[in-house]
Parts: sequence; C-alpha cells; structure tokens
Amino acid sequence: MIWCVEDDASIRDIEVYALTSTGFEARGYEDGTSFWQALQHEKPELVVLDVMLPGIDGIELLKRMKADDALKDIPIVMATAKGSEYDKIQGLDLGADYYIAKPFGVMELISCVKAVLRRVRPAVMANELKAGGVAMNLEERIVSVDGERIQLTYKEFELLKLLLSHPKTAFTREQLMSEVWGTDYVGETRTVDMHIRTLRQKLDKHADMIETVRNVGYRLEVKP
Repeated sequence: MIWCVEDDASIRDIEVYALTSTGFEARGYEDGTSFWQALQHEKPELVVLDVMLPGIDGIELLKRMKADDALKDIPIVMATAKGSEYDKIQGLDLGADYYIAKPFGVMELISCVKAVLRRVRPAVMANELKAGGVAMNLEERIVSVDGERIQLTYKEFELLKLLLSHPKTAFTREQLMSEVWGTDYVGETRTVDMHIRTLRQKLDKHADMIETVRNVGYRLEVKP
C-alpha cells in the first residue's frame, strides 16, 4: 500500500490513480494530521510525502517517523517545489529515501516509487546469480565468465548485480545512477556509459548480454 500525502486534491487524485493503474494499492491523505493519525493504526509500504501541508508539514512528519522505531523503516519519497534546494537537502539529511520535484510527470512518479522499493525491499535472491556464461557469487563478491574469474570494480559489480537481478528490465541511465551511485550522487549519466563500456570489455564474448535500449538506457538480455 502506497500512501500519498498531498493537500492539492487534483494532484493527489492523479498520484493515486497513476499508482493503482500500475498495479499498486494506493490511498490519499489531504493533510499531515489525518496521515499521522492513520499511521498509529496501519503502516504503508511507502509514502509519497509533500513538504508543504496544512496541519503538520512534511518535514515535521519526516522527523517524527524517523524518530519512531515502529515507523522509521518506512521508505519516504519527498515531493518538493521545483527549485527548492533547501527542502531537498533537508529531507535527504533527515532520512528521506528520494525526492521528486513538482510538477512531475506520472511516469516519473511511478519510476521513482519502483526504484525506491527495489532498493529498500530487495527481492530475496540466491547466493549466486547466473546468466549465460556469467556467474556472480554475492557473498564472496566473485564474478566468473565461462568459469574464469574476472576482476570488477565496486561500481561495475553493483551494475552487473542489478542487471542480473532484473533480466529483460530496461533501466534508464538516471535509474542506474540512482540505484548504484545513490540519490545524492552528483554526476553526469555519461558515468554510466563509461562503466557499461568497461563492464562489457570484461565480459568478453558475453558483452552483448548488456543491450543498449535506444533513447532509454540498458537492459540484460540472455542470448539462447
């Protein structure tokens, strides 16, 4: 269940509709007070929290949740006014998992929610990931290609792990930056391209497993 806390009814309705039409359960709250009261009886899986709210504002709600042992692990996406750098920094410093600047598009919201859920509620997976001739031991952080061990940097390993964990999923460069470098990483998406290039070189004849999705980013496709 995703909770959207937004005092603008039109924006709130769009958020809830977009999430439910994508397969999530979603509920809206028009102010901080009603949201906080609901939290005393039920816990959402994730909260999309507006900063400017009547009653209790978003920053105060974030502080309260992170100070409460029963609520502190609920992931929070802060919705801030465009250009409000202070709100963004303050929210991230207080423990928000992500921020999204208003006005935002429906697909941007969905992508953001999915990225946060993947990161904070990772799927339970085996100790080893395999695709074609590539094998990854997650516990020992060892990668082998056709039985031969290869050396990867930390970021190359994390990139490959993400792609192996979600085969056939097309990731944008921005999503890869967020997942591997973190939401507060300051850099260009060209960094992703450079790491993909070196990763492909190390995968040798299996390099084409990492496909370029035109105008989007990359995905892992296992060849027959």
